[in-house]
Amino acid sequence: MNKMPVVDVITIDGPAGSGKSTISRVLAAKMDYAYLDTGAMYRAVALAAKRKGIGMDDGTKLGELCANLNLRFGVDQDPPRLFMENEDISEQIRSPEIDMLSSSVSAVKEVRVAMCDLQRKMSHGRSMGLVAEGRDMGTVVFANARFKFLLTASLEERASRRHLELLLRGKTIEKTTVMSNLKKRDHQDENRALAPLKAAPDALIIDSTGMKIENVVECMLKHIGNLDLLRSI
Repeated sequence: MNKMPVVDVITIDGPAGSGKSTISRVLAAKMDYAYLDTGAMYRAVALAAKRKGIGMDDGTKLGELCANLNLRFGVDQDPPRLFMENEDISEQIRSPEIDMLSSSVSAVKEVRVAMCDLQRKMSHGRSMGLVAEGRDMGTVVFANARFKFLLTASLEERASRRHLELLLRGKTIEKTTVMSNLKKRDHQDENRALAPLKAAPDALIIDSTGMKIENVVECMLKHIGNLDLLRSI
């Protein structure tokens, strides 16, 4: 029986608004690696649970939901679109409500087990490397990844980034509300009993406060040692 090839994985973890999604996509494109947005997957679970009226702490029903959830990424656009069955849910999962609900469902054991398994399966059979971003990529899902990063930024800057992102999507919300939501989300992610957000012992921590995207990517490429790609920044 043929074994799946071992894929080179780079993990980028961090809190909401730290810039990890954008940085992960840019780094993946630079290195010609695939990009895996695991946060979007948890948001999809939250959206599906909300639609079905399942409690965000009902492990049994959430586990059953995850077992029958058909998720796939469409890679013909940047950022990649997320489909549940044949429905493009890319916009629906980006609301402040789903952001908070996804934090709740991600703390449920049955959900994490199902999603971790799916995320690992998504890395199998690839001919290219993978940049996986989330909150426990380097500590749990891909604990043996070759390179690991924890990307962070000040609460003020993260709130400004997320506020602008929501405004560009046509959402009307006060920046103070965004900051309050981020602070609550941070507390939930960092203090949950199962796979809390934290830096892996071998992760490089990068504070992106005041940094441009290209500067963060340059820092990562230097750490990885890819000097050829550095010249193209």
